[in-house]
Formats: sequence, C-alpha cells, structure tokens
Amino acid sequence: MKAFATLLDRLSYEPRRNEKLRHIVRYLREAPDPDRGYALAALCGALDIPAVKPAMLRALVAERVDPVLFGLSYDFVGDLSETIALIWPAQFTGSNNAPLHLAEVISTLLSASRREGPQLIARWLDDLDETGRWALLKLVTGALRVGVSALLARQALAEFSGHPVEEIEEVWHGVEPPYTDLLAWLEGRGPRPDPSAALTFRSPMLAHPIEDEDFETLQPADFHAEWKWDGIRIQAATRRNGLARDVRLFSRSGDDITTSFPDLIEALPENAVIDGELVVARDALIATFSDLQQRLNRKVVSAAMLRDSPVALMAYDLLQVEGEDLRPLPLPQRLARLEALVAAKAHPRLMLSPAVPFESWEALAEKRAQSAENAAIEGVMLKRLDSPYLAGRPKGFWYKWKRDPMIADCVMMYAQRGHGKRSSYYSDFTFGVWEGEKLVPVGKAYFGFTDEELKGLDRFVRQNTINRFGPVREVVHEPQSGLVLEIAFEGLQESTRHRSGLAMRFPRIHRIRTDKKPAEADRIETLRSLLRSG
Repeated sequence: MKAFATLLDRLSYEPRRNEKLRHIVRYLREAPDPDRGYALAALCGALDIPAVKPAMLRALVAERVDPVLFGLSYDFVGDLSETIALIWPAQFTGSNNAPLHLAEVISTLLSASRREGPQLIARWLDDLDETGRWALLKLVTGALRVGVSALLARQALAEFSGHPVEEIEEVWHGVEPPYTDLLAWLEGRGPRPDPSAALTFRSPMLAHPIEDEDFETLQPADFHAEWKWDGIRIQAATRRNGLARDVRLFSRSGDDITTSFPDLIEALPENAVIDGELVVARDALIATFSDLQQRLNRKVVSAAMLRDSPVALMAYDLLQVEGEDLRPLPLPQRLARLEALVAAKAHPRLMLSPAVPFESWEALAEKRAQSAENAAIEGVMLKRLDSPYLAGRPKGFWYKWKRDPMIADCVMMYAQRGHGKRSSYYSDFTFGVWEGEKLVPVGKAYFGFTDEELKGLDRFVRQNTINRFGPVREVVHEPQSGLVLEIAFEGLQESTRHRSGLAMRFPRIHRIRTDKKPAEADRIETLRSLLRSG
C-alpha cells in the first residue's frame, strides 16, 4: 500500500505526461503481483468497490471530528479524500502491524458488506500515515484525479514491456483485474491473451489541424472531404456467435460506453467494427452537441432520454467486417465496403457520413463557410485517398479544418477552488455579460491560462472578494471595477440553468484583458445574435 500511495502522490504533483509514464513504468517493474494489477485497474477506473461510498466516508469522519470543523476544512481543501486524510484523528499507530498490501485491501473490500466496509476503512485509516490514508480513500472512492487516463496507463504498459500499444489494446477488453495473464504475456512469461475472447478496441486514427501553409503543398485531387460532426468519436464493434450477439461501443480513449446508449445497439450490422461519430438524431436531423451532452456519462438511461434524445451513428470508416481486417486498405476501398454495409442494414440510426465534393481549396472553403448555418457541423475533415487506417496521428494523411471559435469579452463574477494540484488556487471561474445594467452568467471556464496567469487570477480573486458562498467567492464586478476575460467558445445554446438563458459550449479563457474596463465587455444582445446566426 505504501508503494501505491507513493505512486499516486508523485502522479498528483507531476504535470508532465512523460514523467507520469516514467513513474507508472517504475511501479510496474518494482511492485509484485497482484498489487500492480490492481493499481493499474485503479488508474484505469476499472475498480468498483460497492462497500464504500462517499456518503459513508462523510458519516465515518463525523463520528471522530466536529462536523462544523470538517465542513470548514472541506471548503478550504476542496477534495474529500485529502480533507479526511489530513483531519483524521488516528487512535493508534500501526508501527507494530504487518505492512498493508494493496491486493489485501481490495480483496477484503470486494467481499465485505456495506456494514463491514466502514469498520475496515476506519481500522486502516488508523493504521496509515497521511499519504497512505489519502491513497486509500482515493482508491476506494475511485476519484483518483491524478491526471492518468486509461489510454495513458496502456501506454505505460507499452513502455514497460516493449509491445506496441496497439497490440495491448487489442487484448485489453478481454482481460480483467488484476491482469495477471496480461502482465505475464508482457513480460514473456506466458501466452498472449486471446483477443477473440472479447470485442476489442482498435487505436483510432487521428487528424492534424490544417495550417494555411498546408494548402500550398497539398493537392485537392488527392483528398476526400466530409463534414466534421459535432458529436463524440466512437467505435462500434459487433459479433454474432450462434444465437448470442455481442455489442460494444468504445469511446475515443477505449472506454466501454455500451450501457449508456442501448438505443443504438440494434442499428449496428453483424460482425463489423465501425468508426464514426455518435450524434443525437431526430427524424434524420442531426442535433447539436448540447443535446448529446445530456446522455453522456450516464450509468442509467431513462425512458425520457431515449425518447427525447435518440442517438445515431454517423459512420465514416470500416475497420473490420466478417473477421477481415480492412485497415491496410486505401480509404476508397474501405468507404465502398462501408457504404454497402450501411445500405444492407438500412436502419435509420446508422447513417453514412456524406462526402463533400470539391475541385479546389477555394470551393471547399466556401462550402465550409456555408456549413455555419448547420450548428451540428464543426468544420471539414480531409483524408488522403491513399491513406490506410493507422493508429495515432500519422503526418500527412488526415486533417481537420474546424471553423474559427467564437470570441466574447466577459466579466469574472465568481471563483471556486480547483481539485488535485490546483486545490490551493481559485481556478474555476464563472463569468457573465451585461444585460441592461447588471451582469448575467453565461458560462464557466477552468483552462486556457498558463501557471503564471493562474497565480495572477488567484491573486485577483483573493484581493477582490466581496462575498462567500461556501467554497465559492463572489468577486467585484462593477462597470469600472473588475476583471475582463476574453472567452473563446465553440458554440451557444439556450439554457434554463443560467439567468441569461444562454450557455457556451467548451468555453476557455483566451486572454486576460487587463486593458479593458468591465463596462466595455459584451452585452447579452451580442451573444443572442451569435446564437441566431449560428
């Protein structure tokens, strides 16, 4: 447990991707089985411990700490696990006890009841130091927040073993924690897990943003163009084995999201792996991302969601069909097979992403500009006709030509502390625009600034607080006093959650406008005109 706590501690303070990989690889080399397999599952979010929930932890700490003191501490720290780890009054030292192993913790909790869970956690919290308590609580709640995705963890496995990450991803969904067979294969101590044991994820092919100078060297005749849809990238894999039918929907990072979208399952053809965009479609009309957003990260999908926001797959590539790997084939051959497959299935929830014909870059630019009338289109995708389907982001094959983001000058209104390494800073900002003589909020942003800019924003919040609401601070926002933030965003939508009636999609701080007075910020009428024009 100590080694796992040290790993989490290092990852939480390390912003650099390559250094995170180095820490994980070192742990995989030094930790024994099954500890390292369970640690890997925790990093990937593949553990579910029903005996422990956040509400139980709050009740547990309330038995030992004054509730008011805990509430104030939680507001200040901003993270439940860290707060409990720091404030927990251990009743005895564990110096004479045997070291606690990660596998022991997980196996004991997985077999424990909800009544036994609090007793186990309290005993272990008494027996661990602050870092160990923090790691234990992070582990059992599943909210690690150390900047490691499942994809990054698989990349660490690739560096640890020397096997390409694509090979690991093809067997990943057929193995389970603590991944003993997988690790044995990666170390040359056992056979490769059978990839046919489960439908597997293939590393997606990604596009480069196109630059102005690219149009001087690229030839229009060499490329296929299609719309860039405003949804989420998924892979849909199906397999028929007699009467049994297996279906998996994978996100772009390889997470299994099948249970969130049951209304798409019957639309998928048999024995195929399709790459495409998941969108909300009503009567063949593609809705904006805001409609799809209501369906994301839902473990339980209500009948109302299925009725009001039905999903469809906008298919644009075919990776496998009837066991044949199509990825080495050039794009036109894959698209021809995909078109035939979609036509044969003939289901309204399975659509072929239409090609955008063009003869010159100027003609395509005009069509791209005209696409602004359709809020479900983000821009244009360009794919070389001779491109195979390659994992990652190979140069020279696929490009994305997105529409320019919208820009608005807004005024900071509220601020809240961040999580993890940002828990000491105010880094989550609510901002608004003018409606008459008052400001109305239109969105929140927590990225788009450098570390130095974050320190300046935090300093402004602390020096200009006029009110507090728990962990939230209200800052001065008068016409002549306040801070103007230039916000870049991808689109607007109507929202009943904001007093303005509007909300921004993917807002980020583009610039900090210390040269402007709040009175010079944009007005709600400007955003409403953008909504009508978009």
